[in-house]
Amino acid sequence: MWSSSPLNGVKVVELAGLAPGPFAGLLLADYGASVLRIDRLPGQTTAPAADKLTRHKSSICLDLKDSRSRDLLLSILAKADVLIDPFRPGVLERLGLSPTDVLLKANPRLIVGRMTGFRRDGKYKDMAGHDINYIAVSGVLSMLGRSNDRPYSPGNLLGDFAGGGAICFLGILLALISRQATGKGQVVEANMVDGSAYLATMPRLGMKSPTWNEPRGENLLDGGCPFYDTYETKDAGKYFAVGALEPQFYVALLHGLGLKKDEIPGRDDRDNWPALREIFTKRFKEKTRAEWEAIFDGTDACATPVLEQAELEASGHEQRLAVDLVGTPGKSFTADNAGWTGGGLFPGDGGEATLKEWFGWTKGREYDDSKGVLVKSKGGSRL
Repeated sequence: MWSSSPLNGVKVVELAGLAPGPFAGLLLADYGASVLRIDRLPGQTTAPAADKLTRHKSSICLDLKDSRSRDLLLSILAKADVLIDPFRPGVLERLGLSPTDVLLKANPRLIVGRMTGFRRDGKYKDMAGHDINYIAVSGVLSMLGRSNDRPYSPGNLLGDFAGGGAICFLGILLALISRQATGKGQVVEANMVDGSAYLATMPRLGMKSPTWNEPRGENLLDGGCPFYDTYETKDAGKYFAVGALEPQFYVALLHGLGLKKDEIPGRDDRDNWPALREIFTKRFKEKTRAEWEAIFDGTDACATPVLEQAELEASGHEQRLAVDLVGTPGKSFTADNAGWTGGGLFPGDGGEATLKEWFGWTKGREYDDSKGVLVKSKGGSRL
């Protein structure tokens, strides 16, 4: 077994932003990349960054409107592998940091991961927005929610994190693979409209078939089906999840519920679904969640408790990396409970050690500290 993580040795500069950019940086850091976060001058240096997605990262503070800080960043990027740009279109260009005209000319091996909400070339490119707006114009939000109710947004998971940060991470990995063959970096353009739309490939294509051709909330997997849904148990506010799609699993579900197949409406006729839902709703209310767990644990009924984050944390549940690479594992974050608490990175924390590790730079020679902000040194060794 190798001891190093898969991205060991990859130098990543992350410009501080909101959720999707930091999440892409977190994924890179968890799998071994050295991630240097560029924070703005903190208003209160005694408090950690509000962003909790800082695990395994370090930080320096730069004022990118100051030419000396900008020159220092350019010197760092001239030797880095990846830059994560979380800004709206045109921001880097206005700062004199155009990826194609400046950054890639200075470092042809640099990979610039650019993360936007709307498409860079689309109707909404100059507008502000949040997750709900991006998945709205992607067409995905229209598919989410209960029948005869308004579309329902699943927090900011689908746009910011799945269609945004995770897809940007994928693009950066692809660019790293490409660089191995070509020796050249490139610009990776990710946006949450296309990212979330791509994640919805299966239901979108399913709309052309009986798989997903009914209105919102009336399909097999979106809440329309009574044997693929959640049910409240006897202890109010607790729920059980049911996903007994296949016939053999459905039989196991009925057995656990104490129901006989020939005594209830047939499941293959959609007209029977409301009656089945009523039967299941009433039956699940007869026992507590723990009692149903005792019945269904170890069976193939595809029936499980809906566990809550607070109870998982209280029980000592171990949060793990998304993918386990047996030969080149990612970095563990269980020892310090960072899976529940985040990174707790202070602006400027650990950044000077990172610059020393990356390039052998030291403060007072290659760079100086000006009121908490690092700037390129006027004298001493050349960068």
